[in-house]
Amino acid sequence: MPVDPQVRTFLDGFEDTTEPISTSSPAEAREVMKLAALLARAPEAPAPTSDRTVPGRGGDIPVRVYRPDAEGPLPVVVYFHGGGFVIGGIESHDPLCQQLATRVPAVVVSVEYRLAPEHRFPAAVDDAFDALRWVSANAAALGGDAARLAVAGDSAGGNLSAVVSLLARDAGGPPVAFQLLIYPATDLTMSTPSHRLNGEGYLLTREEMDWFMGHYLPDDVDRRLPTLSPLFADDLSGLPPALVVTAEFDPLRDEGEAYGARLEEAGVEARVARYDGMIHGFVSLDAIVDGGARAIDECVSALQEALS
Repeated sequence: MPVDPQVRTFLDGFEDTTEPISTSSPAEAREVMKLAALLARAPEAPAPTSDRTVPGRGGDIPVRVYRPDAEGPLPVVVYFHGGGFVIGGIESHDPLCQQLATRVPAVVVSVEYRLAPEHRFPAAVDDAFDALRWVSANAAALGGDAARLAVAGDSAGGNLSAVVSLLARDAGGPPVAFQLLIYPATDLTMSTPSHRLNGEGYLLTREEMDWFMGHYLPDDVDRRLPTLSPLFADDLSGLPPALVVTAEFDPLRDEGEAYGARLEEAGVEARVARYDGMIHGFVSLDAIVDGGARAIDECVSALQEALS
């Protein structure tokens, strides 16, 4: 089907007013990313939040804890933001985390992992896994239930959610009950057909993907490492159930759907939900794109079912 009319309106306005990320410095791109929160819908009665740090092997990791006014202990969702490992943070994804916290309801811990190029791979992976372990160990103090712990993230954050699920399985914990992967990057070789088909004109371009990878990846690193590209992990059995959300006009579409298929083949309860007419990042456009709102509804329902 064609690009959704609401998405087309957004794309036309965005292209007219914003310089491509691929021609920007990381600092400039981070300023643009802060505008993302303006295009997302926040709940009318937001959950109380607290900002703190948790210990990590690379230093203290900033997190924001969302604790809705609901009877506990509540399920817990550890959220990793998108942004190509270079941009984004707690503030850019605050509206989405608020929705998950208030609607599931759940304790949500949003993780501000270290960004490239100041901190290249594996810094983000280390922070993500260290934060997950801390949240699991301290869930009760947060008003949560460690036995109902999910990981979630979009784009780069979807990559980190998949990677820490693998790491937790291989380390014997912490136990993860569900993984919510929103247009996840699972193949950093960028070799799937959708990278060619959707690599221009749909917000996230091939040039921008090269820009992100150029900042994130160390020289001569093997992009097929499972901690970079979980699609290439030899064994996906024993992983948590998953919902994988993809978008028709997203360069990352095929790798997300391939990861969902591989999870199913490995005996994992996994479902792929492709949103036709949508582009990368559409879930964070839910204030102006109906498809984004529908996707959040599906994410909330999946978390409720998995963590009930």
